This record gives sequence, C-alpha cells and structure tokens, in this order.
Amino acid sequence: MSRKLKAVVVDDEANAVDFITSIIAEYCPDLEVVGKAYNVSQGVATIQETRPDLIFLDVEMPAGSGFDLLEEFPDKKFDVIFITAFNHYAIKAIKFSAVDYILKPINITEFLEAVSKVIQKRSDSKYETGESIKVLLENLKSGTPSRLAIPTSDGMEYLNPKEIIRIEADRSYSWLYLAGNRKILVSKHLKEFQELLSDRYFFRSHNSHLINLKFVRKFIRKEGGYIEMQDGEQIPISRNRKDLFLIHMSRFKG
Repeated sequence: MSRKLKAVVVDDEANAVDFITSIIAEYCPDLEVVGKAYNVSQGVATIQETRPDLIFLDVEMPAGSGFDLLEEFPDKKFDVIFITAFNHYAIKAIKFSAVDYILKPINITEFLEAVSKVIQKRSDSKYETGESIKVLLENLKSGTPSRLAIPTSDGMEYLNPKEIIRIEADRSYSWLYLAGNRKILVSKHLKEFQELLSDRYFFRSHNSHLINLKFVRKFIRKEGGYIEMQDGEQIPISRNRKDLFLIHMSRFKG
C-alpha cells in the first residue's frame, strides 16, 4: 500500500475508543488514527475535518446512532466497520448489505480480519467505496431489506431476493440461480444464505438446496418426492422436510 489509510474511531465508550486505537497502533501498520469522537455530532465534525478512508463506528450511541451519522454524508467516500452488540436489531441488515462489523466485546483476531477485508477490497480498482453503506441505509429505511449484496469475482452485485429462484450448495461455495436464466457462483456457505433469508419466502428443502417458494411449480410425491421449479429444475426434498414444506406452501400467499 502506497500510503496509510486514515481512520476515525467513533464510540461513546472511551475505553472502546482507546482499545481500538491501541490495536491499530500495534497491529495495523497500514492504518493511522487521525481522529476520535464520542457521539454523533462530534463524529460528523471529525469526519468532515479529517476526511478519513475508514471509520470504526459504534451503532448505538446517546443522542443518535451510527446510521444517523452516515446520513449526514450523501457522498460517502469512506468505508465503515461497525461496532455493535450481538443481538442488535440491525445485524441482519448489516449482513444483508455486506458491510463489515465487529461484535462487542471486541476480539482482536476478528478486528484484524475486518480490517484486512477492507484493505483487500480497496485494492481492487473496480471497488466502489461507500456503495454497500448506501445499500445498508436503504435496507434499514425499507424495514424489509430489498437489496442483497453478493460478492462476485468482478466486485459486488446487489440483487433483489425476489430474483433468486434457488440456491445450491457446492462445497464451501453456493450457486445462485436467478430469473432470466442467470447464475452466480458465490464464496458463501448455503447456511449463510439460509440465515439471511429465513424470514422471507425461502425454504431449505435439502442439505444442498434452498428454494424460493415463489418459483415452485409443483410437488411430486413419486420416487421419494421432489419439487419442480418454474425453471424446470427438479429439486430433491429430504424425507423429514416434506410435511414442513407442504405446511409452508399451504400458508404461502405468493
């Protein structure tokens, strides 16, 4: 890296700010802390003054949230690593948008992994700084996230989950089969997609398959049972999942 990335730390807990600053000083030679802030208004002023490349941002603070802070910057020329509690309501939206985050209490290994991911992304000439943050804020406003960030070999693609017909496991990867006869190979386990899409219209029919109920054409009982999708594919269904599948379909409104 030709120059150090400028970092700002925003957290209402002084101990957390000091801890993050000390980790960066000891383990992150590619980063330089150029500002610290302890609430939203201080954070906005510090970011405007220092113009950082990376912000370590607490989600929940007095008199505003980290998301409120981000709304003050229409043109987001920085990356963000969120700092949040495990059970925070925004965790799923953060994951949905492929924004990096660290859970409290902060684990040094996880912290360094998050920093490494940001540095790696910024080294890609096709990477669009701030795009995932924009998607996150859109998803939070909508209540039900409508854009799913998918890392691809070319960068990041943002999909509406309604476009996904089915997802098939391929060892540590997953194939996303999309409307329009497209498919994408993603470096994510099927379980990760199941967790993200579990409160929608997706169903895990088999150890290797997650299907969109909107695209189910019919259920065939013969030969052990299978599901025929609207794209013509026949998807196996585990014996112990059949009854649950039929219950889901009977309740499904499309």
